[in-house]
Amino acid sequence: MLSHMHLAQLNIAHLRAPIDSEELAEFVALLEPVNALADEAPGFVWRLKESESDPTATVTHDYGDLLLVNFSVWESPESLWNYVYRSPHLGVLRRRREWFLRAAEPYMVMWWVPEGTIPSLAEAMERLERLKTEGPGPEAFTFKDSYGSIEAASLPAAAEARK
Repeated sequence: MLSHMHLAQLNIAHLRAPIDSEELAEFVALLEPVNALADEAPGFVWRLKESESDPTATVTHDYGDLLLVNFSVWESPESLWNYVYRSPHLGVLRRRREWFLRAAEPYMVMWWVPEGTIPSLAEAMERLERLKTEGPGPEAFTFKDSYGSIEAASLPAAAEARK
């Protein structure tokens, strides 16, 4: 069944300051290379972009000005895992506390979509809310849960990145 499914993922982060502030200038400078890395990663399918011409443009939405949204589709949990934890993205991820507030509730969710399907941001936010209210299940899960095809949470890079 999952051979014809792709993995959708949403993660959100609350910025410490407005995106155009000096405090976030280094983060903004990293957007283009990190997004290019994702676009070229094995197993990458799609990501939500604000602009095709400006690789530093962050997604505009109705969920709050200081909420950064990262929304993408991957061929498998392994391909997403490899991009997040086994590529230069990990170095940027380890610096997230410099730019984002610490999250007290789930900020990342994954779910299966039929191959060729691009879910909406509204659906992604609903999936995150479902994870927050109901906990993990087949409709909304994380790397830690058994609804994907790898037991990624036990790998060393994930433990280090969660600190």
